[in-house]
Amino acid sequence: MAHPKHRKSKSKNRMGRSHHALKLSSLTECPNCRGWKMPHRVCPHCGFYKDSTVV
Repeated sequence: MAHPKHRKSKSKNRMGRSHHALKLSSLTECPNCRGWKMPHRVCPHCGFYKDSTVV
């Protein structure tokens, strides 16, 4: 198996981790109660989804 011949510098290690950051989740406004919810999911505040009350 191949092994690295030289040690990677701190800079190169940190550059490799540049995509590991957490992203903010997108939120949409509930058309029923105007609360914030995740898209394509039931509203946690009023239980509304796709023009009807589910919960």
